[in-house]
Amino acid sequence: MPPPILSLVRALAFLLLLTVACTQMPHEPSAPLRPIVVGHRGASGYRPEHTIESYRLAIVMGADFIEPDLVPTRDGVLIARHESRINDTTNIEEMVERGELPDRETTKIIDGESLTGYFTEDYTLAELKTLHARERIANHRPQNTAYNDQERIPTLAEVIAYVRRVEKITGLKIGIYPETKHPTFFAEEGKHDDGSPIGMDLSEMLIEVLVAEQFTDPRRVIIQSFEFSNLIRLRREIMPRHGVAFPLAQLFGDASVPPQEAPSFSRPYDMTYNARHGRDLKAIYGSLTEIVEITETTSYGDLTDDAVIRFLAEHSASALAPWKNNLLLDEETRAWVRRARQLGLDVHPYTFRAEEHFLSLEAEGKKQGITREILNLLDLGVTGFFTDFPDHGRFARDLWMARQAKGAR
Repeated sequence: MPPPILSLVRALAFLLLLTVACTQMPHEPSAPLRPIVVGHRGASGYRPEHTIESYRLAIVMGADFIEPDLVPTRDGVLIARHESRINDTTNIEEMVERGELPDRETTKIIDGESLTGYFTEDYTLAELKTLHARERIANHRPQNTAYNDQERIPTLAEVIAYVRRVEKITGLKIGIYPETKHPTFFAEEGKHDDGSPIGMDLSEMLIEVLVAEQFTDPRRVIIQSFEFSNLIRLRREIMPRHGVAFPLAQLFGDASVPPQEAPSFSRPYDMTYNARHGRDLKAIYGSLTEIVEITETTSYGDLTDDAVIRFLAEHSASALAPWKNNLLLDEETRAWVRRARQLGLDVHPYTFRAEEHFLSLEAEGKKQGITREILNLLDLGVTGFFTDFPDHGRFARDLWMARQAKGAR
């Protein structure tokens, strides 16, 4: 088939897939509950994460939102990467070895974890744009390596521009669900490879980009973070100053593991940092300090009481985003979800993956499939979920909605 005809066929196929797969934005208050499907880093079960191709495929597969994790460049541009260390997600090691990029390998302690490698905050956007994206977990997704080195690292502005192009073609409305990665590290603690402070406020930068790009519909943006203080600042200071108001989602790491066993995933680092450095906790967290003792070892498990949930609903979050294994395996955390829903909070657990390695165990010791995992939590009352496999997520969501409609008749 001649190249021009092939291009036309591909374009028509893309339009058809979009029309069939995508729906409008999440339900209005008067409509039946329609849980949202969030393409986690795009369709990262099928393509290297945080690439335009991954986001495109997520939309084709029916995701309502796509999720860019955000980290900064040396010159202050927000780009989509899971972490700022990019050894595993790009070809930077080869580029440095060939002398095509400066060797700025260094060791940093990020949220208490020592990491050695190459970091986005030490390279300019122009330098990072010479890189190609690669599959991050090739041991679990070897098929995705066939798409290595085909895509560049997108900026947040480029992700928004792509969503706009899709919407112009299809008339659909696609949301973005960005995460500010390690905000305390980038604003307070982190240093560049030359020892100079990074000093970048990712929350402020995110809002500035959304405003500059005029992507400010609160039905199409949800901002998430594992830290508490930046969401409080977003609600209290940053968004009012810019004249916008987006829903905020409080991410929770493992709420069941003692913090000494998994410190990087079981406690919010902003609380660790602020308590360790003797910051004015009342000024930062307000009345939350009257509900829970904030110390260097405050864990996510310490932050699941009803009073904390009420504080979040009033002062920072519109949604809670817990680790799905906590909800599938721990009845106490499941009860926490029910209480959150009673307070009007949405609940968006993460991350549903199809590979057996990531599936949870049922009572009899067998692995649940991804569809069953999602259906179980939809039955619990969650109002959306993150998945690397938006096609599976869309199937499970639509199956659940069909069952609900049948039961209502």
